[in-house]
Amino acid sequence: MEKVLSVKNLHVSFTTYGGTVQAVRGVSFDLYQGETFAIVGESGCGKSVTSQSIMGLLPPYSAKVTDGSILFKNKDLCRLSDKAMRSIRGADISMIFQDPMTALNPTLTVGDQLGEALLRHKKMSKKAVREEVLSMLSLVGIPDPKERLKQYPHQFSGGMRQRIVIAMALICEPDILIADEPTTALDVTIQAQILELFKEIQRKTNVSVILITHDLGVVAQVADRVAVMYAGKIAEIGTRKDIFYQAQHPYTKGLLNSVPRLDLDGAELIPIDGTPPDLFSPPPGCPFAARCPNRMIVCDRVYPGQTIRSDTHTVNCWLQDQRAEHAVLSGDAKD
Repeated sequence: MEKVLSVKNLHVSFTTYGGTVQAVRGVSFDLYQGETFAIVGESGCGKSVTSQSIMGLLPPYSAKVTDGSILFKNKDLCRLSDKAMRSIRGADISMIFQDPMTALNPTLTVGDQLGEALLRHKKMSKKAVREEVLSMLSLVGIPDPKERLKQYPHQFSGGMRQRIVIAMALICEPDILIADEPTTALDVTIQAQILELFKEIQRKTNVSVILITHDLGVVAQVADRVAVMYAGKIAEIGTRKDIFYQAQHPYTKGLLNSVPRLDLDGAELIPIDGTPPDLFSPPPGCPFAARCPNRMIVCDRVYPGQTIRSDTHTVNCWLQDQRAEHAVLSGDAKD
């Protein structure tokens, strides 16, 4: 598969009155043509900050990319000017936000909002814009598109508003679509419809999707590959099968154990004890060590290197390292 995006050793910090928050700490991954790549983890683990870094939407006065690169079409998005990013944002890389009502302008009709991106990025005639808007509304399942494009966001249900937001993100035929918790604000029935819509659109357009979510049920339905984030770092990355059936990191296993299972009658949910570390002063070792049931002395002192389980599966955990037995005995590790 063709690689469309490459994130390398990304570090993002936020300056606050209380100090510097190291929100993203060395994240690396690749995105391939036509795949759905999910980033999962608890709130505050750095998922949304990673996606906002790709879009160039970090708050300029408090956030800073301190290291790393985001390569797209031979350009490092971290080094582009605001003007250059505006030409990419929406046209080449689009984003779907969590709450569709806040993503839509209540004073403009749906047709005007959808057409705005085409007029800006594609320089199309008004007639051509109208035809493209109607086509996109039909693609995302909006009934009676000719009548609906004249209506305002408040005249649509929550599920229909989310379909419109998806249409806005796809109207310029981007290479990459970032979906940040796209179904969190929807009920279960509508959520299922939106996820099915995602899969249908991807089959038709071959767009590459980065899905940001904390919902492993959503990941199980739509993701091709999964990155598990914790405390600003990627703990484990692999295919959907790797993560759900061959998980290696204790944090990944903990997440899976805390998900309700309808196929296991009376199965007990096992919560993950403790809380994530303070990212004002992150621990030098594995950030999950304090909560890990398999904690070793070395886990507190040295961050584990990446262990390659297969061509598709890697994990950052001392338990998978060949030196683990030595580390248990000595409480130390050497490069």
